[in-house]
Amino acid sequence: MAKIFVTRSILSDGIKMLEEAGHEVVVSEKKGDLTKSELIKELQKTNYDAVITLLTNKIDEEVLNASNTVKIFANYAVGYDNIDTEKAKEKNIFISNTPNVLTESVAEHAVAMIMALASRLKEADIFTTKGKYKGWDPKLFLGVELCGKTIGILGAGRIGTRVAEILINAFGMKCIYYDKFKNEKLDSMGSVQYQSPNDLISESDVISIHMPLSDATHHFFNLNRLSKTKHGAILVNTSRGPLIKESDLIKLLEEERLSGVGLDVFENEPEFNKKLKKFERVLLTPHIASASVEARGNMSILCAENILAVLSGKTPKNQIV
Repeated sequence: MAKIFVTRSILSDGIKMLEEAGHEVVVSEKKGDLTKSELIKELQKTNYDAVITLLTNKIDEEVLNASNTVKIFANYAVGYDNIDTEKAKEKNIFISNTPNVLTESVAEHAVAMIMALASRLKEADIFTTKGKYKGWDPKLFLGVELCGKTIGILGAGRIGTRVAEILINAFGMKCIYYDKFKNEKLDSMGSVQYQSPNDLISESDVISIHMPLSDATHHFFNLNRLSKTKHGAILVNTSRGPLIKESDLIKLLEEERLSGVGLDVFENEPEFNKKLKKFERVLLTPHIASASVEARGNMSILCAENILAVLSGKTPKNQIV
């Protein structure tokens, strides 16, 4: 019997799998994230064989050194920028993630944000619920149609590709995309072009960000790049918050260059620049793009499958390291 630690309460699908396989699962009872010192203390308290981590857990060298028995850190996320993968490799510790299963949920959230911003739903809701609606007005909350507009996809992985697919097929949008590698699926669709980041930013009516976070992409959207956007463009980020420098984004909003901004992630989560709240055309959600019962349940199952593979002497199918 192995012993597995889960750093925060998650959907129970995967936990049940581990318990049914005869393993002991300990879930943190803290309502919120464990601090680094709390996590280290827990790992030193007993001999855990595996740990399920969240993207909010910083798994650095100190944490990796806290236990000599942990064989795998199974990250309950697609991204793994919270983990020092090089140190994990040095210590022969497996790192896994949960790709594919949250593609649909995140893509649908991004599209929902784009639609809400194009139709000015947030502003209209506030206006109506505050009792300001006095009757039909031909110029009240004029939005824009997505049909025929250009969607720019920055990061054409699974999620970015799915967002493009929905918007092309459902709304007849044209698509330009950028990724380190050409995307055969997108290239095979009509009205799709591969562009450089700067050309994409300057030519897109809507920009949807799906890039991974790295040293190279940190503050990718700074004032220089943001200033290249079309007047009236919509910008949506469901990837990682630090891709955008929020203080520079606010400058563009104050100049009314952007007609809408949707952020599901923030530069310094859970904090965000409070100036963003003053703009009615800014839509903020609390990192919930993958928050569907289907996605979060399947993420739990993938973590369990990766752990069970390692415990049986196999390589996890979603191995990062």
